[in-house]
Amino acid sequence: MKQFLARPVLIQFNRWNMAEEQGKSEGKKSPLKLILIIVVVLLAMVAGAAGGYFYMAKKAESEHGKPDNEVKHEEEKHDEEHAEAVPEVYYELPSPLLVNFPAGASAKVIKISLTILTKGEASIEAMKKHEPMIRNNLLMAISTIGADKAKTTEGKQELRAMMLAEIGKVLEKMAGKNTVKDVYFTEFVMQ
Repeated sequence: MKQFLARPVLIQFNRWNMAEEQGKSEGKKSPLKLILIIVVVLLAMVAGAAGGYFYMAKKAESEHGKPDNEVKHEEEKHDEEHAEAVPEVYYELPSPLLVNFPAGASAKVIKISLTILTKGEASIEAMKKHEPMIRNNLLMAISTIGADKAKTTEGKQELRAMMLAEIGKVLEKMAGKNTVKDVYFTEFVMQ
């Protein structure tokens, strides 16, 4: 009988001992959970950084392998973004454009002075360098429009659009890019 009575006491003692161990282990889980969370967050950050590095390296590698026209297109986009930071400036052609019209036209001579709105000083240098070609194309545009049409507002607007296009073509062909924004008549005389 002594054996039978001793067992319940041992069981109760073991239950009390187990409860005490659970309290200790719960206290130990808390710092363990914190360490585990820190490790998981650090691993996620390292994985994100590595993924970003490999993505950028792959992107740079693929740009080197692109055809020339795609690379040029991306460079043009970059130039356009950079061009937005360049201030717009005015350039006045140094001498007016004079065109004689044939006999029988409503005017004999037209004299036009122009100011051109462009982006940056580099554009002005390009226009100065290629001014003979620009002047030639502008004189041809004035001759094409004719004296009768040049007298009307619509004709003047059409002439401005033609001049803007001609200057843009010359700059595109000779300088590699068209930075002309607008053309303004500062003098317009017909006799």
